[in-house]
Amino acid sequence: MNIGIHRQLKPRLIAQAAVVLAIAFGMKLGYSVSNVNELKWILAPTTFFVELVTGEEFWFESYTGYMNRDHSFLIADSCSGVNFLIMAFLMLCLLKIRKGLITRVSWIFIPAAIITAYFSTITANTVRIAVAIRLHRMSPEMVWINPEQLHRLEGILIYFGCLMLLYGCAESLEDTASRRFDARHSLFRRSLIPLSIYWLMTLGVPVLTGAYRQGGSFWEHSLFVLFTPAILLLPLAAIRWLSKRPSPSHYQSEHAFRSFPYS
Repeated sequence: MNIGIHRQLKPRLIAQAAVVLAIAFGMKLGYSVSNVNELKWILAPTTFFVELVTGEEFWFESYTGYMNRDHSFLIADSCSGVNFLIMAFLMLCLLKIRKGLITRVSWIFIPAAIITAYFSTITANTVRIAVAIRLHRMSPEMVWINPEQLHRLEGILIYFGCLMLLYGCAESLEDTASRRFDARHSLFRRSLIPLSIYWLMTLGVPVLTGAYRQGGSFWEHSLFVLFTPAILLLPLAAIRWLSKRPSPSHYQSEHAFRSFPYS
């Protein structure tokens, strides 16, 4: 890269990164002090789509959440998915900022990332809650772990899976120069980007805010967060390992070359 261009890009990238981090911090801070009434901007559309998918009926109870008809399921503030929204926003912005290392990136990517992350969150929330309702209706004899652990496992799988899917879609839409930039990395290595962001939000932030003082419940949650994504990453790791193994024809050709070095 031309040194002059690089010097022009660096202050711009720093400024863009600072704005992205400030927005993410503001969203996290706002979420931490918000009640369910103040989260209707994301809970209301989520509930609407959950009703469409599941056929359940919900109504809003102030400072409680969206309750279904038989009072057996509540969509509360913890179901808002704001943490996923922040992760999706950071991940999308990271893609653009990384692209900014080789070319100029317009500031428009920040509002575009917010909008994309918002609708992605509603989609992920809808899937998660619809599956949770289905699991809630299952007979206890069919569930091999306790309901709280099952709910946690289901949430991690769906949120991390949606984050991976969003990353793959966003990366595939990048221009040719960006794809060349990413072509040096395998699919498995690229998956470490959403994984790192997921761990940062679900483990790093709670540790920084002192959530680890909760004792056993936090450490149990941490084990789920650390190991559950491996269920989704193991196939990618297997593909990467198999792709790096030399084929039988490679061994045969190498053996033939060593047997007839002067042919």
